[in-house]
Amino acid sequence: MSRYAPVPAPRAEGPLPSPWTHVARVAAALAAGMGVGRFVYTPILPLMHAQAGLSTDAGAHLATANYVGYLLGALAGTLFPALVRSRTVLRGSFVLLIGTLAAMPVTDSTTAWIALRLLAGMASALVFVVAVSSLLGHLRNHPAHMPGWGFGGVGAGIALSGLLVLALRSVADWQVAWWSSAALATALAAAAWNLRPEAPAAPSIDAPEKVVGPWFGALFVSYALEGVGYIVAGTFLVAAIGQSSPGWIGSGAWVLVGLAAVPSSALWARLGRRWSRPGLLCVALVIQAVGIALPALAGGVAAALVGAVLFGATFIGVSTLALATGAELQFPRSVALLTAGYSIGQILGPLAVAPLLHHGYRPALLLAAAVVLAAAVAAAVLRTGFPPRQTVALRPSAAARDVRTAGR
Repeated sequence: MSRYAPVPAPRAEGPLPSPWTHVARVAAALAAGMGVGRFVYTPILPLMHAQAGLSTDAGAHLATANYVGYLLGALAGTLFPALVRSRTVLRGSFVLLIGTLAAMPVTDSTTAWIALRLLAGMASALVFVVAVSSLLGHLRNHPAHMPGWGFGGVGAGIALSGLLVLALRSVADWQVAWWSSAALATALAAAAWNLRPEAPAAPSIDAPEKVVGPWFGALFVSYALEGVGYIVAGTFLVAAIGQSSPGWIGSGAWVLVGLAAVPSSALWARLGRRWSRPGLLCVALVIQAVGIALPALAGGVAAALVGAVLFGATFIGVSTLALATGAELQFPRSVALLTAGYSIGQILGPLAVAPLLHHGYRPALLLAAAVVLAAAVAAAVLRTGFPPRQTVALRPSAAARDVRTAGR
């Protein structure tokens, strides 16, 4: 048999759902795995500081543990591709994630909390890689904005979990907040339970990918710095706003972050079809830096809310633009390499600002904004010498393969 002979298609699991039904299931999966499983920690963190005796250093360590777990889960999806195509893995990850959320209030041990957040990060990553690979694999022949709405599930989960904590903060404690978030994740996982993973792709003969090394280096630096800067705001924004504003403002701002994030990926994807992606990346990073710095520089309710909208409207969009730019450069394994740098940046971010947290959250936010501005400078360098838009887009099979390591 020729090594290029067609591979029999995998056995069908029933008729494919409509494209928008598939988008909705992916959005529910990302809302559970990312919006709740990963980011509900942000609005609950101030409650744990006030009621559970969690120190600022320990809060940073819990965040770092979650990001380390996320990186490990993403690497598992890369090294063992069968995981990405397994409905059992998806459902098992949902169960593990919900279990870690429900177990947080059962103990007051920081060590146990670190272990639970590590496991939650691994489960979140596996949910993400299964859901996104499915999204790109099944919608590869549909308009680019449709997958963008699937990514918007991250924002929807952030908004829902933020509303939940906002409603509970005046009538319940941090333990009820965790248990309620586990219930919310359960409902979202139920909506995504029948999501069909990506089917194995048949081998194909492809032209070699074009290597554009120097410009990919600038993109890599920009995206890695974004990982450092964005995660500081993504972890400590609510606590930082709560230091200078009424308690409900922090949770309310987090809800706005989620609402602004829902349409952002689809919007930036549309803009990227008309204008230079490196230029848009630079603009998005500058806007994000302003959003992070505003609560630290101005204080007050208006600055907090405006900053939240600017941050929410850009942090998923930046990932969309950066990964699409890497694909446009046709650098081998661009999505995997970019996401590795981004994930390492997320691990380093909380560690880098931990010494500053003894002086409050303002210095940490300002440092994060400065790092994001440095990312914008790197994107501007990329823009000055970016080659003309390639006529050959990234192959859908390659995009689906590389995205197994992608994360938000």
